[in-house]
Amino acid sequence: MRRAITLSDAVRGTTSPNPPVGAVITGPSGEIVGEGATQPPGGPHAEIMALRQAGELAAGGTAYVTLEPCAHHGRTPPCAEALVKAGVTTVHYAVADPNPVAAGGAQTLREAAVETLQGLLAEEVERGPLRAWLHFARTGRPHVTWKYASTLDGRVAAADGTSRWISSPVSRAEVHALRAGIDAIMVGTGTVLADDPALTARTPDGTLAAHQPLRVVVGTGELPPGARVLDDSAETVRVRSHDPDVVLTQLAARGVVDVLLEGGPRLAGAFVGARRVDRVLAYLAPALLGSGPVALGDAGVSTITGMHRWAVEGVTMSGGDVRVSAVPERSAGQNGTTREAGQCSPA
Repeated sequence: MRRAITLSDAVRGTTSPNPPVGAVITGPSGEIVGEGATQPPGGPHAEIMALRQAGELAAGGTAYVTLEPCAHHGRTPPCAEALVKAGVTTVHYAVADPNPVAAGGAQTLREAAVETLQGLLAEEVERGPLRAWLHFARTGRPHVTWKYASTLDGRVAAADGTSRWISSPVSRAEVHALRAGIDAIMVGTGTVLADDPALTARTPDGTLAAHQPLRVVVGTGELPPGARVLDDSAETVRVRSHDPDVVLTQLAARGVVDVLLEGGPRLAGAFVGARRVDRVLAYLAPALLGSGPVALGDAGVSTITGMHRWAVEGVTMSGGDVRVSAVPERSAGQNGTTREAGQCSPA
């Protein structure tokens, strides 16, 4: 299953609105005979890729899949039926499919006398490559990660506006790897005007990564013709609104599942205040500035009792920086609506 998770992670950013699933098939003796991951929309699902590689060796074998095999007829046939037809006798899947259109594969497998087990490494899958897609399937909204780098006193730039570089080279390389596995990067017009960012994903040698996320610029302000976000390195869209729900609705309509918010304090404050940030990823540099812009602007908090509470899910080192990952400290379903059946059928 860990190999399946690795395969899943490798295709993040290329499969939306479908989930980035990984699958591994072992033969009757336990050796790996096939593996695969979800292809871009319209292409084969992970199980089909693994079955193609395994061929006849799948008969009598075991499948390990990060998500419950689908049971519906979409652009591709049901994966559950394909596993049965191939003669697989046992299926382990980590997480149940929350989409009512595609769910039911486990039942299909059990009815065909295939031993079907759920939950293997489920937490790693939930917090790993399927995090954003599961959120999208359950809420109908793209998953938003607010990423920022600051000094220990919370400054994202010096008083004169200079900000290169607060974080370490290791942290910056990690961010580019993160960009290469998401659907969209979002900033406000103010950030474009102030910093002229390229918003591209680059490899360690400085070349463009194979996958480039959609560049999203939020706000009504006009951009200068020479802005780097308008070059041909990646596609850029304008969302001429400051309302987080309007922004996310437009992105969802484009099939965007996973969003990296890299905007300035005003845009970040609007999304935090609207409770539309699903994860905070902070890179804290061991440095102090004492003055200068802060990471977060007005988030609708006027008294200490209204403070936005977060639960830390991980603290690690990134070069000389401290990387903190945190999620909202609230119950599931409190922040939004429940997806209705058929609201977004998988491809």
